[in-house]
Formats: sequence, structure tokens, C-alpha cells
Amino acid sequence: MHSSKSAPPKSQTPDLSDVEFGTSAGGFPVARLADTAYAMLPGRDGTHHLAAAWFVRRPLHELVQGDFNGFHGALADEAAFRAKMTEKAEHIREKKAFGRREIRSQANTPWGPSQGATVFAEGIACHSTAGHGGFHLAADPNAKVAPRLRNANGWYEEDAEWAIVAITFPDLFTSFERRCADKTIKDSWPDEFEAITGTELEPGQSREKDRRAFHADHAEDWIVISAIRSHHREGFIEVVATRGGKRDPEAEEHRFLVPSGEYEIGRFGFVVDPDRHEIYEGPSSFVGWGR
Repeated sequence: MHSSKSAPPKSQTPDLSDVEFGTSAGGFPVARLADTAYAMLPGRDGTHHLAAAWFVRRPLHELVQGDFNGFHGALADEAAFRAKMTEKAEHIREKKAFGRREIRSQANTPWGPSQGATVFAEGIACHSTAGHGGFHLAADPNAKVAPRLRNANGWYEEDAEWAIVAITFPDLFTSFERRCADKTIKDSWPDEFEAITGTELEPGQSREKDRRAFHADHAEDWIVISAIRSHHREGFIEVVATRGGKRDPEAEEHRFLVPSGEYEIGRFGFVVDPDRHEIYEGPSSFVGWGR
């Protein structure tokens, strides 16, 4: 992978000098980092999640749950909350050290007119538009992208393809961004990752490889494609399933009843067990079924 300049040095000891920790008026852990406050909010069944509040100036001990909003990931405990704050502080410090420049832009992007861009380096800029955005690489930097991942037009959308830019020019990205990019590449383009790095991804390291394995293992099994709580059989979920989970108008479909307590979709779908989940041919809770 290409490297264009040295990344900011990383300390072995986490630097929390930019983070203020405290306890809110509601008794849950809170922290302030730059102009954003964060909280570890309680959820259902003993769970917790990260929430944020922007431009709240009151002392941390005065903040209440209503000040925070959004779901920014699950948190196991307060140690996980502090680790997340450490990660965010590291990201902000490294990002400042890069000195990325914000510029006005009138470029035409695949997602509409640019409303502005962040320049990462010469010929490497990330554009924002009204609805989407992404990176544009000039000819020279685009030539450095691995051929298996390269887009000939130099545009890389912001949802997943940004990671292609990040792994090609890692020294332009923070440690946090590089970790996210590595996971995105493995999840989205496992074949390309393995070819470029010579590393075989194990089960659990790539969502796409795991998805393929799941469907290969269950190609002949009935996999749910639609589900609804049954209005005719209390305590059951009425499901529609096809062989291998194919969503094809020509695919054979069957309805099954699954006990509500058993119905957990999983990562890639729910596999019906015909020995335990009965085929159902009674009145349907699906609107228009059979019409």
C-alpha cells in the first residue's frame, strides 16, 4: 500500500488530557470532548449505549438524559465507555495534526454538484453534496490504487469505497480511520483483500465471506424472506421462506409458524427447521397473501 507522509506519532500511554469525565445528574457516566458531550445511557435488560449532545455548555454533573440523543453504538460497561472516549480523543488529535484543508468547490461529482471539499493531499479530496459524497483521486494518486479495487474515473463513494482510498494512502488517515477502513475492506471486498495482502481471512473476519459460507451451507434449506406476528395463532411468527432464501418471483415459497421465542433472525437470516416448524396453510396475517 502507498504511503505519502508520516502519520502523527502514537503514544503508548492513552492521552486523556482532552477529555473531561464526570457523572451526570441522572447518575450515568458522561464525558466532554471538544464541543461535544457523550453519555453512557442505560437501555433495556441491563444494556447501555453511547449518546451525544452537541454544544451543551452546562457542567457535566448538571446534564440529564434528555440532553443526549442518537445511538452511537452499544457499550458493555463504563470501561468500554472510557475506551471509546480515548479512541475519539486520539482521532481528533491526529486529525488536527494532518492539517486537512476545507475548500469551496463547484466540481461535478457522481452524486451531484459538490458543496465543498476537504483536501487530504495534492490530488486527493473528499467532496460533500446535498445527498451523498466521496473521494476524488487525480490521475497520479488513482494510479496507485490496487488494480482490483481501482475505479477508472477516480471517484470513491463515502459509504464503503472511501476505505479503498484509506488503505492506499494510510498515512493520510487517523488510526481510527485506518481501523475502520481495514474492517470495511475485509467485509466488502474479501477476495481483493486476500489477493493484495496474501492473507486468507478466517471465519468471522469478513461479513461477505461469512455470508457466502452461510448461503452455501443452507442452499437447500428454507430461509425466511418475510415475517410477521401471527394474528391467527397467538405466540407464533408467520414466515414466508424459500430454498436458500432466494428472492425470486419464480422461487417456490412456503409459509411456516415459528414460536415467537425462537425467532431470532441472526446475521444472514433465519433457517426454518421443518421437523419443528410446521408448514402453515391457514389464514394469513400477510396482506394480499395468495391473492
